[in-house]
Amino acid sequence: MFRILSPAVAIALVLGGLSVQAATAQAPGPVPQVDLNASLENDPGKAVTGDKLFNDPPPAEGGWKGLARLLEALTPGVDTEIPLTASQITDRISQMLDQGRNEEALQVIQKRTAQLEQQGGIGTDVQLMFLHGRALAALGRHDQAIDLYRQMTTLYPELPEPWNNLAAEYVKQGKLDMARDALSMSLAANPNYGTAKANLGQVQLMLAQESFRNAARLGVGSARSKAEQTAEVLKK
Repeated sequence: MFRILSPAVAIALVLGGLSVQAATAQAPGPVPQVDLNASLENDPGKAVTGDKLFNDPPPAEGGWKGLARLLEALTPGVDTEIPLTASQITDRISQMLDQGRNEEALQVIQKRTAQLEQQGGIGTDVQLMFLHGRALAALGRHDQAIDLYRQMTTLYPELPEPWNNLAAEYVKQGKLDMARDALSMSLAANPNYGTAKANLGQVQLMLAQESFRNAARLGVGSARSKAEQTAEVLKK
C-alpha cells in the first residue's frame, strides 16, 4: 500500500502585497528541498516499515506494463519481468530530476499517476506529488508548481519541505512577502529545519534591500549605501 496521509485542516497563507523590482530577485534564490524522506521517516506518528516510504505489493500486471516500457526506454537496464516497488519508482524519478532529465521524469510521473488511478487507490502518494512539483519547477512551469505545492501545504501542513519549495517559487516571481510567510510556516512545521532557516535569512535580506532602496528613493541619504551593502551580502 502506498503512503497515505490523512488530510489536515488547511492552514491559510498570510499573503503580502509588496511588489518588488526584478533586480531584487537576481540574487541566488532560496534552496528548494529535493526529498521528503527525512520528514516522513522521522515522524514517529507516521512511521512506515520496509523500503523508505513504501512497502506495497507489486502493481497489477496490466497497469505495470505501460510504466515498465517507459522506464525501460528512459533507464536502460530496468528489469521489466519484476515490477518495481513504489519506492523504487520514485527513487528512479528523483534520479532523473537530479540528472536534469526533467521532461522524461515528468512523463514517468504522469504515467505512474495514471497507473495508481487505474488501480483505484485511495489517498495520495505524497512523494510522487512532491516530485511532480520539482519537475514542474525545473521545467519553468512555475505557476503550476506553485499550485501543486500549495495543494500539498493544505493536505500536509505538517511537512516543512513543500512550504520551503513554495517559498523558492515565490522568490522567482519576486513575491518576497509571500516567500517569507511560506518559510515561516515551514519552520512552524519543523523549527529545526535548517534549509528553511537559511532561506528565511536570505529572503529577509532581500526584503531589507528593497526597503533600503525605497528609502533611498524617498531621500534618505544613508539608505542607498545600505542597499548596496545588502546586495553584496546576497551575492556571497
